[in-house]
Amino acid sequence: MIYCCGASMIGKIGTIVRKQVSVHQVPVLYCPVCQKRHVHPAVKEQFELVVEYAIEDRVKETTLYDRIDHKMLKKWKEYSFSFEEDDNQESILREQIDLALDLLRICKPDYDWADLLKIRLKVLSEKLRNLEISKENSC
Repeated sequence: MIYCCGASMIGKIGTIVRKQVSVHQVPVLYCPVCQKRHVHPAVKEQFELVVEYAIEDRVKETTLYDRIDHKMLKKWKEYSFSFEEDDNQESILREQIDLALDLLRICKPDYDWADLLKIRLKVLSEKLRNLEISKENSC
């Protein structure tokens, strides 16, 4: 499990742009608070190879998913704290909020850490509220 700015990073399939090449369907870890994205360590080598091949072939867009086997995907999902798909964004945000609240209980003596966690909680709560509003509007 990887942490970033007080939140655990979430597994997701996304697009990463590297060296002016857009690589789609890449297993990534991303932070729900600051939105940082990293290529998952289990596929980093394959990702770098795909980027190099695309540069050599002068291709601006490619996909990584075809070069990843099922064992790698299973390893990737086990490595992640959570795996976000379109239908479970709300549960992921709630898990992140619960985790931040647990950490806040522990960190009472450390005021700097507590302040950082409160900022993360505010961001996560706002995202959850926006998700709930968008669900209400779509119904």
